[in-house]
Amino acid sequence: MSATRIDHPTATRHDAYETLLSRCARLEPVTTAVAYPCERIALTGAIEAAEQKLIDPILVGPREKIRQVAREAGLQIDRYRIEDVEDPRAAAAKAVEIVRKAEAEVLMKGILHTDDLLGAIVSSATGLRTGKRISHAFVMSVPTYTKPLIITDAAINIAPELEDKRDICQNAIDLAHSLGKANPKVAILAAVETVNPKMPATIDAAALCKMADRGQITGALLDGPLAMDNAISSEAAKTKGISSPVGGDAEILLVPNLEAGHILAKLLPFLANADADGIVLGARVPIILTRRADSVRARMASCGVAVLVAHSRRRGTPEA
Repeated sequence: MSATRIDHPTATRHDAYETLLSRCARLEPVTTAVAYPCERIALTGAIEAAEQKLIDPILVGPREKIRQVAREAGLQIDRYRIEDVEDPRAAAAKAVEIVRKAEAEVLMKGILHTDDLLGAIVSSATGLRTGKRISHAFVMSVPTYTKPLIITDAAINIAPELEDKRDICQNAIDLAHSLGKANPKVAILAAVETVNPKMPATIDAAALCKMADRGQITGALLDGPLAMDNAISSEAAKTKGISSPVGGDAEILLVPNLEAGHILAKLLPFLANADADGIVLGARVPIILTRRADSVRARMASCGVAVLVAHSRRRGTPEA
């Protein structure tokens, strides 16, 4: 079977990045607890975001190690608050505590294991849980696509059930609202476009669409199941006879499971030169969940996304 090309004109990744930062320039910096920024890129990302007036960082980790990293990187950090704790797990717990005390509106991962940070976040006694399922979203700026793509969930929920997918979907919709999309188009991905009882992802997709019809998911246009090609290519959708307001024009891609999402989220930066900005949703505050390989630019962009979400919460819009 021959592949159908993506029929969107070339977009400019640089423009998307600059647009994000220009939107943030109109907003006040957001106080951000940075958990264990004890590595050059992690600390540089936080400090450059501060210098761009995106965030006001609280650096959480061993004081002398943070200062040593700053000296080696040529960073001036004297004016920033440092919470002195010994190790990554203690840093995660302290950063979450700072948020719980309302001393910060955003939580940012430094150079610690994701499990250590998430463990502190999901703790029933001292964490940041809400009534929503916690989920992750990548905001992708892909040069060959005309608009940013939100991909969810590629980092937290391994094999989400239908109820989990409802929350994952709503979290992503609320994120899109924070980014300025009033009625985003959600493609619920599967391997095929028809409902097949032997393929649970297609059943979930159909159920999610009906949930949207009944007001259990709000603020977006949903369609699914859709295969990847007809979610992002109108030519592919037309070839397969799919008449859909979402097909070929998706803004949110809801993947069937973590493996599919992780493959897609890793594929686009390496083969399509995409920028990927990650954020965790559904907790008390937005959480910047950076990866060890993320550049300073990627960390800056993730800070920008978190700033927009935090200000949206201040205004009481749906992500709050």
